[in-house]
Amino acid sequence: MSRVTVMHVVDTLDAGGAERVAVNLVNALPREQYAPLLCTTRREGALATLVAGDVGRLVLARRGRFDARALMKARRFVREQGVRIVHAHGTSIFVARVAALLTTEAKVIWHDHYGAQGYRVRPQWLYRLVTTGVSGVIAVSEELASWARGLGRPADSVWYIPNFVLLGAAAPPAADLPGSDGFRIVCVGNLRAQKNQIGLVRAMPRIIDRFPNAHLLLAGGEGERVYGGAVREEIARLSLTAHVSLIGYRPDIPAVLAACDVGVLSSASEAFPLALLEYGSMGLATVATRVGQCDELLDHGRAGLLVAPNDPDGLATAIRRLLSDATLREGLGRRFQRRVEQVYAPPVVLNRICEVYEHVLAA
Repeated sequence: MSRVTVMHVVDTLDAGGAERVAVNLVNALPREQYAPLLCTTRREGALATLVAGDVGRLVLARRGRFDARALMKARRFVREQGVRIVHAHGTSIFVARVAALLTTEAKVIWHDHYGAQGYRVRPQWLYRLVTTGVSGVIAVSEELASWARGLGRPADSVWYIPNFVLLGAAAPPAADLPGSDGFRIVCVGNLRAQKNQIGLVRAMPRIIDRFPNAHLLLAGGEGERVYGGAVREEIARLSLTAHVSLIGYRPDIPAVLAACDVGVLSSASEAFPLALLEYGSMGLATVATRVGQCDELLDHGRAGLLVAPNDPDGLATAIRRLLSDATLREGLGRRFQRRVEQVYAPPVVLNRICEVYEHVLAA
């Protein structure tokens, strides 16, 4: 039986959630069934080195949303490679959909990762227009799935499918991190207002008041330059430069997490954050806000501590509780690790993705 050629499309390979999912999928799709390709509509990025060597590549280097040269290049590639499924991630759906209008060979699937649903509203009319004729929508949260059905799509063409992570071999703890063992708090995520790292910074004075050795590591790139500056200003305003470090994008996240004691997600809005899966994969005791699928991920509080969003005092109380109780940290970390391994394991999620492929090809 010939393999089905699937082209994943993403705007860039900068370090981000949708980009990571696209790379994970092309790397992990079963090769006996699928021939994966990866198209970036704008540019490469930090994640380019993680793409498996047998994945076919296309870089459109488009100069605008509807760059005619880039669209025709995509159309030729789809035809030459015999692509049967175009799997578009996030805002790349605009390019993928227009390119697909120029050819009848491929079915289009939109993978919606939008994490700012509760923070910044998207125009429904625009997405209703661009997803007309799309064969299916994969949403990474129940809220996004409901939103997609609200575009007028048939219920049986929208699927909620969680994310997964591929962390690779276990790594020894990173040796270059500030702070001391037993008191390192880590938050993984690009500096964006939606991620609300400022709220976590504002929780730190209460934490330090009880644990003077506590140190917060903010691991992530400069997602929003102005917001990144605001985070730095807040650290300085609260005299926290000795207790909070911005360590930027790290390709060795497993090693960073192995050196930390508490993982935190302080977001004001999320869909299905990969950071939580990374914490769970490493057995790291976790505090997260009740946004997106975080409640489900942490098994409604049985595998981690949950607090209300935009509540620095609540974050401080939960983090202090974990720092003060090593037994609780270890127990929650083990339960979270088992949950990630059993419920969000790559084979489990990939099987559901493949079922969607089979469904749209048979339709």
